[in-house]
Order: sequence, then structure tokens, then C-alpha cells
Amino acid sequence: MMDGLAYWDKIKKPVFTGWFLFWILMVAVAVQDHLKDGGKHIWEPIFWESSSALVGTLLLLLQRRKLTDRHLLQTPRKWFWQQIKPLPLFSSLFVVLVYSLRHAVYALLGLSYHHDGWITVYIYECSKIFMFFGMFYVVIFGLQAYASLLEEKENAEKSQALLREAQLHRLTQQMQPHFLFNVLNTISSLMYTDVKLADTALSQIATLLRASMELGQHSETTLADELKLLQAYAKLMSLRFVDRVEINWDIADDVLSTKVPVMSLQTILENSFKHTVEKRSQLTHIKISAYKEAGQVLLRIEDDAGHLQESGQGSGVGISNLRQRLQVLYQDKASMELINLKPSGVMTELRLPIDAGGIAP
Repeated sequence: MMDGLAYWDKIKKPVFTGWFLFWILMVAVAVQDHLKDGGKHIWEPIFWESSSALVGTLLLLLQRRKLTDRHLLQTPRKWFWQQIKPLPLFSSLFVVLVYSLRHAVYALLGLSYHHDGWITVYIYECSKIFMFFGMFYVVIFGLQAYASLLEEKENAEKSQALLREAQLHRLTQQMQPHFLFNVLNTISSLMYTDVKLADTALSQIATLLRASMELGQHSETTLADELKLLQAYAKLMSLRFVDRVEINWDIADDVLSTKVPVMSLQTILENSFKHTVEKRSQLTHIKISAYKEAGQVLLRIEDDAGHLQESGQGSGVGISNLRQRLQVLYQDKASMELINLKPSGVMTELRLPIDAGGIAP
């Protein structure tokens, strides 16, 4: 939260600009009235109003601490009362200082400064002080209330961003054990069928885990980096399901710099292996594509043999996690859909904004 000095720093420029323009206007009006009344020396109305401006500014600065008191601002009635209380004293000081200054300058110039009687002067000047300072207090209070509103809005946005960041971190970390479990399960299955192939797979896993750990520190990455992880994962799974899967890639160069959720494509490809490739002994064709369409980046992973059930394939840990991350990162600007293809096959389609401005890692 900003303290009083911070508030003053935020509003002092418009306050002093308004104060300066106000006195420029007062000088202009005084000069006009002076000439209209037959006055000859234009310096006189300029000096009169300038002396009032000088003393008025000093009095305003004396009140600065109370003007920017954060605790008083929480209760407008108390704030205004604290500003109004010293006005009788300020009015008396104003009359004494202004007229002393005017008489002194006129005396130095060998002139006499003539004005109405002191009671009339005092009543007139006090009325002006109460009116002008009162108007300015309203303006200052309004500026500070607006600054406070902006601060609260900024704090609310920061809180929301921190909440989303924490939520994303939790969701991203949730993927790590899930991913590791599936990778180790792959090695386990190979150990009982082909030890040599399992050894080859282990070296591939080292590359895969290194890439996943690097990306796992962030909520987003470029599509190019995500594809490196995906290709390493695809090679590993191809070793496990040798002669049972064929993967084709169709990636447009102009989408490689697009930001995507970390491990998003790996999650979708893993879903295809789990629900289609694992359950078949025949060859399954998988196509992975990425390109721009209608102002969005379209990412697709489709197979030619799967079939969506009413529940299961679209509600696992990985897919549910990805749906949540998409919502946190992009709200309604992104979507994911699982579609049954004809005569057979399942396509998972991910649509992301081209200028995806998610939460910074």
C-alpha cells in the first residue's frame, strides 16, 4: 500500500499544474478588471495576484501532510474536517502576510498601497480563502481517491496473477510424476521383451528427462522446444511399440515461435498411445500437425484407429490437467477438443492464440 508521500508523488504534478493555471486565470481576470476600471499600471494587478498566489502556495504546502494522510483518506468526513480546521488561522495569516508584502513592496518603490478598511479586507479575503481552498481540497481528495482506486485495481490484478501462477506451478508439477511413471512403465515392459532395446531406450530416456526437467520450470515454452520433447518421447514410444506405430509430422515453420503450455503435446500424444496403440497389435498411423488458421495456431494429433468412449479418453489425469492449464493461461482464447474420425480414429485439436500472452514463467 502507498503511504501519504507516495500518494503526494502521484498527484503533485496535476495538483501544481491546476494550482498554477488557477492563478494564471486569476491574474488575467485582475488585469482585465484593472484596465476596465481605468487603471494605468498593469504591473499592479499582476503583483497583487502573484503575492496572493505565493502566500496561498506556502499555506497549501504547510497543509501537505494532512492532505496526504492515508488514514484520514479512509474516512472522507475526518479528512475534510482536518483540512477545514486550520482555515480560520490560514485566513488570518494570509491577510497579514499578503498585505504586509504588498505594503513593503510599494514602500520600496516609494508608493502607497491603498485598499479598503481592514475589516472589509479581512472579511473579503477570508471568504476567498474558504471558497478557493475548499474547492481545491475537493479536487485533491478526488485525485487521491482516484489514485487509491487505481492502486486497489493494480493490487487485485497482481493478486490474480500470483494466484494463477501458483495454480499453474501446481498443475505443471503435477505432470512430472505422471510423466515419469509412464516413462518408467515403458522401460519396465521392454526389460521383459528385449533387453538390448531397453538399453537403447534408457539412453533415449536420459535425453527425454533432461528436456522435461528444463521445460518443467516454466508454464509455457515455444512450440519449437515443445516439439523437441515430443520427438524424444515419440522415439521412445516407437522403440516400445516397434512395427506397431508410424508417426508423420507436418509442422509449419511460421508457428515454431508460438508459446504453448509445457508438455501439452506430449500429454496428447501419450493419450493416443495409451488408448489406441497399446490396445492394438496392428499398425497405427499417427499424424502430428501444426499451422495457422483463422488467427490462431492449430495443433493436431490424430490416429487412424482409436475411438472415443463416453468416458475415459478425455478425462484422464493428463488431459484434465491440460484443460485446467489452458483455462488458467488463456481463459476463453484457447480450446481443446477430442473428435471421433470416420470411419475410425481420434483427433485431438488444440487451438491457441497466436499472441498467447500467458503468465510469465
